[in-house]
Amino acid sequence: MNTIPTGSIGALHEEPFSTTTDHHKQQLDAGALFVLKSKGSWWHSGYHLTTSIVAPSLLSLPFAFASLGWITGVLSLVIGALVTFYSYNLISLVLEHHAKLGHRHLRFRDMAYDILGPGWSRYYVGPIQFLVCYGSVVGLCLLGGQCLKAIYVLWNPNGTMKLYEFVIIFGVLMLILAQIPSFHSLRHINLISLILCLLYSACATAASIYIGNSSKGPHKNYSLSSNDETRIFGIFNAMAIIATTYGNGIIPEIQATLAPPIKGKMFKGLCVCYTVITVTFFSVAVSGYWAFGNESAGLILSNFIDHDGNPLVPKWFIMMINIFTILQLSAVAVVYLQPTNEILERTFADPTSSEFSARNVIPRVISRSISVIIAITIAAMLPFFGDINAMIGAFGFLPLDFVLPVVFYNLTFKPSKHRPLFWLNWSIAVIFSAVGVIAAVAAVRQISLDAKTYKLFANV
Repeated sequence: MNTIPTGSIGALHEEPFSTTTDHHKQQLDAGALFVLKSKGSWWHSGYHLTTSIVAPSLLSLPFAFASLGWITGVLSLVIGALVTFYSYNLISLVLEHHAKLGHRHLRFRDMAYDILGPGWSRYYVGPIQFLVCYGSVVGLCLLGGQCLKAIYVLWNPNGTMKLYEFVIIFGVLMLILAQIPSFHSLRHINLISLILCLLYSACATAASIYIGNSSKGPHKNYSLSSNDETRIFGIFNAMAIIATTYGNGIIPEIQATLAPPIKGKMFKGLCVCYTVITVTFFSVAVSGYWAFGNESAGLILSNFIDHDGNPLVPKWFIMMINIFTILQLSAVAVVYLQPTNEILERTFADPTSSEFSARNVIPRVISRSISVIIAITIAAMLPFFGDINAMIGAFGFLPLDFVLPVVFYNLTFKPSKHRPLFWLNWSIAVIFSAVGVIAAVAAVRQISLDAKTYKLFANV
């Protein structure tokens, strides 16, 4: 973080009559100039939102249902959709309000600086957002390697290649995609990503229904654990999975890609996104849990192969789902690289030189490549990173997506204490802060349970 008050940075994107000081700040901010270009339409924001939320993590929803049961599972999924749509719309309204005043915020930490103060921006919101986004990149790279390995094992069961080798192969693709210069440049990739998530969700739903109706499928058992401790922590873990699946963490950065005037555009983008969410989340969760019950795996694709390694649907079908998933994973990962790219650009780029001058291209390629290589190394070394990511999600996604939006809204618009809106917002903040703490405890417990199996570069 620099020491310039960032609340006014980006004012030129919205107001043509900004002051000379605002103009000077904008000129100094290479991250805003080169990465967070404000050129997009509301359709583009819909693509970005969908890619950042509707990711392969939705394939874990049947597993979450296995700890919640039918009624609580469906109810949790509905509540998650309603609360996040509401929270994301609130944060968009706050951003629109500040843009109207001539202080367009382009980053989460900009909002925190103006609304909560520089300490919250520098020591909480900024670091938490970075950990969440970069942790997501590491987790997605690991999942990409696991999907590649699944295809390999399917066609060559006796093969000798290890998981870390597939993570490295996926990393090569990420090294290429990481060089795409700006968030706005991802709009076409994210449209393809939207189509891909619809495709693999439809395939996963169809496979679950097929297996559930066949004699090869497992016996359907929807009972919950009889052990009180296991059941309680399972519920907390499942709630964290659902909350994290709806997580975003980069709403201001996505709204920053919109061309002015921005009023109302983000709401339309959210409507596009949540239409896709409704189609994908509920179809995969319900069909997967119906087919496999409490045997639903952490990733529903694992249920498509029985305990003896025999596919329950045609091999080509499993390979097709994995290919769709891998391709979309790469798009999701590069979206969550954008906050890192913005920081790197801000640190190493010269805003007075052309975006594609040698002065800026060389440090851009080097810094982004190093960033991806570090993420790939962590993913390859720590194939149990999913446990760590669950803790990061509890400390990060829940505050950023459920708590801070309603706090920002109440502090910005100051609704009367006599209005239900005031108490609704503070209730959401308190409830989901508690959920975040409980989810973090559950994540730490899971890490302690799995610690004995941890091994660097393990072939899991």
